[in-house]
Amino acid sequence: MSEGIAGWFNDIVNYGVSVIWGNNDWLIVGNPWYGLLMFVLIGAGVYFTLATRFVQFRYFGHMWKLLRTSNQGRKDGGISSFEALMTSLAARVGTGNLAGVAIAIYLGGPGAVFWMWMTAIVGMSTSFIESTLAQAYKVPHTDDNVYRGGPAYYIEKGLGQRWMAVFFSICLLIAFGLAFNGVQSNTIAQATHEAFGVPTWMTGLVLVLLVAPVVFGGLRSVARIAGKVVPVMAILYILLALFIIVTNFSQFPAAIVLIVKSAFGFEQAAGGVIGYGIAQAMINGIKRGLFSNEAGMGSAPNAAATAKSSPDHPAVQGFMQMLGVFIDTLVICTATASIIILSGVVNPDVEQEGIQLTQLALSQYVGDLGVIFVAIAIFFFSFTSIIANYSYGESNLEFISGSKNAKVMIMVFRFLVLGMVFVGAVASLPAIWNFADLSMGLMALTNLIAIVLLSPVALRILRDYERQVKEGKSGDQITFNPDHFVKLKDEANREAWPD
Repeated sequence: MSEGIAGWFNDIVNYGVSVIWGNNDWLIVGNPWYGLLMFVLIGAGVYFTLATRFVQFRYFGHMWKLLRTSNQGRKDGGISSFEALMTSLAARVGTGNLAGVAIAIYLGGPGAVFWMWMTAIVGMSTSFIESTLAQAYKVPHTDDNVYRGGPAYYIEKGLGQRWMAVFFSICLLIAFGLAFNGVQSNTIAQATHEAFGVPTWMTGLVLVLLVAPVVFGGLRSVARIAGKVVPVMAILYILLALFIIVTNFSQFPAAIVLIVKSAFGFEQAAGGVIGYGIAQAMINGIKRGLFSNEAGMGSAPNAAATAKSSPDHPAVQGFMQMLGVFIDTLVICTATASIIILSGVVNPDVEQEGIQLTQLALSQYVGDLGVIFVAIAIFFFSFTSIIANYSYGESNLEFISGSKNAKVMIMVFRFLVLGMVFVGAVASLPAIWNFADLSMGLMALTNLIAIVLLSPVALRILRDYERQVKEGKSGDQITFNPDHFVKLKDEANREAWPD
């Protein structure tokens, strides 16, 4: 027995080290420090889960209750909690939910899905912390009545480090504002070409024409479009997955058992490679979870800060963005995983690309319509990702440039985004994508440092909200007063929290 345990342990350690130091394909750009980023993100999630006393479990039902009244912020012309949630989901939900999950299963086996779930569960607490801070440190914007905020703002005000805030904003502009929009555009163009034979340049031109009026409409326009498109596409995709599960329900329990067994290497035990199997499942599942739900990356807080929440308390956006992580990974990614696993199309001995694997799985149930459906789903998911990524970029560009130069800089940025959308559709630029991944990694590490240091503020805000709920308050009775917080008394913007 001891020999077996030692062998399993060695397999896990050896395989894990080889993955961390770049000897495996899963690393986004082949940089060794991506392994460090993975462990830091998971570590932060575990810490915040314990520090909040498992807020994602205690307030799971409360999140859905808040969703029912989440569209009330629009009454004053601002962005509601619902629209902020849809904006963050628009950025989160993209090709990774269709292609990325397929790759995770192909490389890590069905067990990768289990570790994807675990990553989302701990990531929900991280999302609560960063989104609550974004609300607490948000600032008003008189031009469009939409708040601005996010990591750059709470880093500058909460930590007093302007240089660190600017560094974060620059990294976000490179990754989300420009390069990732090219990636999304490229995916749309390739999928449309495969499904309908449309030339990539034509798809690029159509995308520019569709994206232009939205980005020139500003953050409010992005929120309005995301609030309409994202729920419809997500619901249709989930309904399709449910249809497949129901029509193949006799196989569904066995699929769940297979996921759990593979996660802990029981499927590989007979072959003597249990450690290798566990490591593959963990690495690929954790990676897919982290880079899909974006918890801790510092992207979603930019959307969270824009909301006029109901009740008007920073913790409300914390709960709403926890819901975003849940929907992205535990609902939409799981829908893709169910379709693929139930179809039985995964063949480890044959090289399979992610999106083709998803299309092949769907074709088992709906024939050639599966290829067309995936192309349409990718179009809408990626389109909303482009406009949401743009909104993140605009907010951070405004932070860097200041109010005097903001209008000119934002106008230039809009044309750059449109140019990147077209270029991304017609060309593959690996160097730019790799640089974007590097920027995203630096952005995430900067944000994680900030939210760990500022976590006492977010935890105090959570306790304030919990106190009011215990007192029987609800709706507009729940209020937030920065004067009740030693640190926020001088740091929170009083125009954002006038009452």
